[in-house]
This record gives sequence, structure tokens and C-alpha cells, in this order.
Amino acid sequence: MKLNGIKLSHRKNTENCETVAAPCPERVVISMSQHIGAPAEPRVKVGDTVKVGTVIGDADTNMTCPVHASVSGRVAKIGELLLPNGKTCKTVEIEADGLQTPDEQLAPPVITDKQSLAAAVRASGCCGMGGAGFPTHVKLAFDETKTHIDTLIINAAECEPYITSDYRELMENTDGVIGGMKLVREVLGIERVCIGIEENKPKAIKIFRDKLSGEKGFEVMKLRSSYPQGAEKVIAYNATGRIISEGKLTSDFGIIVLNASTVGMINRYAETGMPFTSRRVTVDGSAVRKPCNISAPIGTPIIDLLKEADTDTDNMKRLIAGGPMMGISLYDPTLPLLKTTNAFLAFLSEAEKVDPTPCIRCGRCIEACPLGLMPREFERAYDKQDRETLNRLRINLCMNCGSCSYVCPAKRPLAEKNQLAKGLAMSRK
Repeated sequence: MKLNGIKLSHRKNTENCETVAAPCPERVVISMSQHIGAPAEPRVKVGDTVKVGTVIGDADTNMTCPVHASVSGRVAKIGELLLPNGKTCKTVEIEADGLQTPDEQLAPPVITDKQSLAAAVRASGCCGMGGAGFPTHVKLAFDETKTHIDTLIINAAECEPYITSDYRELMENTDGVIGGMKLVREVLGIERVCIGIEENKPKAIKIFRDKLSGEKGFEVMKLRSSYPQGAEKVIAYNATGRIISEGKLTSDFGIIVLNASTVGMINRYAETGMPFTSRRVTVDGSAVRKPCNISAPIGTPIIDLLKEADTDTDNMKRLIAGGPMMGISLYDPTLPLLKTTNAFLAFLSEAEKVDPTPCIRCGRCIEACPLGLMPREFERAYDKQDRETLNRLRINLCMNCGSCSYVCPAKRPLAEKNQLAKGLAMSRK
């Protein structure tokens, strides 16, 4: 059995574009909410001097990651930011001195066991770099009395169109990705490591197979190019044949899934002690004259990156953070770069607006859904405000991939209704 999915135009225009470093911005605005989980609280005040890697935010809870200064300079403001998801959070604004001086207290962590690995990863500020942003240390701190992890999956599918930031990590930091894989495997005592790469990346498949040739317990899996191949439950099934049931984590089934850029970042922190202060993003789209991959400090204004890619910002009609399927439309190009952002797509045209027509009951939405859900029935139940039916149909399994809307010939807003339906199903009214 294979899971459903859809075929998309890859549009990997930047696959051969080596990463360029963005100039140090004059000012960064660093959000205290960078991932799934509790936001951090500022640990600095206006006027403080900070250096690259200085902790500027944290929270006294496990389900969070510390936030670090991405530039050296002076704290200019403690403010607030309206995020693209509609929530507000605190920010730390830093006026950069242009020197990018590292914090002198930074040092490679001592990692000897599972606890010290999880502690080091938390201290690094690492969260999933594939878009979801789950705090990585929480994945690594699984309860050994309840589950045995036998498989580590490195997610290098990168199945959305345009985005090549993970691919460039594979090509430019091959040894670092492998080093991160080996570190996690050795410390956690995991028997099997599988790195899954879509078949539209043959160079990466070859280089990893060559590098890992003869390494016992390591496998490079060539995945078929389909969307959403990179979804955690999908890649877990394709790599192991295990179905992750509703309300469960992959760790409940003996699996940890980490993004390729995430393990590369873990390795860099283990070797240098430099925390998560910058990341690579793909900049592409019809408004972009020089599509590219750029590495920039966290908190850099998006407009700076668009200018580096020679984007026609005067005529830009649409800006998306992430991919065209699961990305978020941005209301302001001066918003800051977040840890979880892997791409910015700028377009010269507005999103196509089509009035939906009645459902023709073709079943394409069911065929396209990677989990075999029934999007049209979700829509019907939501319109009736029927929470019982939504829960019976397992609305909470929906991963918001958008495949149902993409294939619907009636152009019904199925993906949007799915998200509204999830909120309704979880409500207590």
C-alpha cells in the first residue's frame, strides 16, 4: 500500500544556487515566539549590550526554546509584533554594530548521554526547520519506559514547489548532516537511520549513498516525488510501514523524525557552540529577478532579503512565507525572518479568485488526501456545526496540506473549511 498524494510542478529554480550570506542588517526584530509551544520572555532590557549567541529570551517550561541575539549591538526596544497567524508576541529589537562579535561564553556542549543531548539541543534554541517548528529537544527527550526508538528518519523530501533550502543544506553541509545523524544515533542508541530524499534530487541521493556506503545501520531512501511526501506521518509510513494513529506521536511507534537542516544545525552547535542565530531561506517567485538561497540572521527584515534577490517590490502583489501549498500570506514585507521560515515567495499577480460551484461528488479530494480523509464530508459537517460527525470522521488527522482544494474541480475551499472544522471540533460549546 502507498499513501495518496498529488503531483506538483517542482519549480526548483534555485537548486544549483549556492547559499549567499546576507549583509548584516542595521536592526533586527527578534520574535519571542519562534516555534510551536510557549513563547519566550525577554531576558534583556533596553540599553543592554548583546553579542551573537547571547540569550535574549527564554521561559521556565520545557515546551519552549531559548532565543538568542543574531547580531551584536545594543537592545533598542522591547516591543510587540503581530504575527502572520494573527497572534501577538513580544520582541527584542537590536541595533546592530556591524561587528558580529560572538558571545565569549559560547562553547561546544559536553554531550555524553540522552539527557545531556536534549539539554544541549534545548540550549541551542533548535526547533524543527522544515516549517512546523516543534522544539527538537522535546522529541529527543522521549520516555524510555514507555517507548523504544528504533528508527531515526531524516526528512529531506522538501516536496513543496520552489523551496531548495534543505537541498542546499544537503549539498553544502553534507558532512554536517551526516555528523548530526551519527551523533543522535550514537547517543540515543538507535538501530536504524534512514534519510529520505525525493527522487527529483538525484545528486543528493548519490552523494549521500557514496558517503554512507558501508556504514552499518544507515539507509538512503529514494522517495517518489509527490506531495506531501515530507509530512511527518507520510514519511514515517513510507520509511517504516507504520501508521501513526490519531492523537499519537511518531515516538509512540518507535520513530523520531528530524529535518535535514535541523540535524545539520545540531551538528554545528555540537562542534562550535554557536546556537540557532541564522538560517538559509529560498527567495523565488515571479517578482524575483535573481532567485537565490540566502543565509541571514534571525530577525532580519524580509524586505532586506527581497532586495538582495532583486525583487520588484514596487509591483509585488503577493508575498508568501514558506511554500505555495502550506505557506502563509504576509501582510507586510518588513516583518522579520523567523527560525521556522524556509522560503519567501514573491509574485507579481494576486492569488486567483474563483467562485466555487456545487460539489459534483467526484471523490478526487478523497483520492488526493494522503491520509484518506473525506474533506467534502468535513465541509458538510462544519456547515451544519456538527462536532460529533467531525470527530467521528477524524478531522484532527488533517495536516492542512491543501491537496483537497488543489484537485477540486468545483474549486471549493476545502482546506480552509478543514481548519475551521478542526477549531469547531476542539471547542467546548
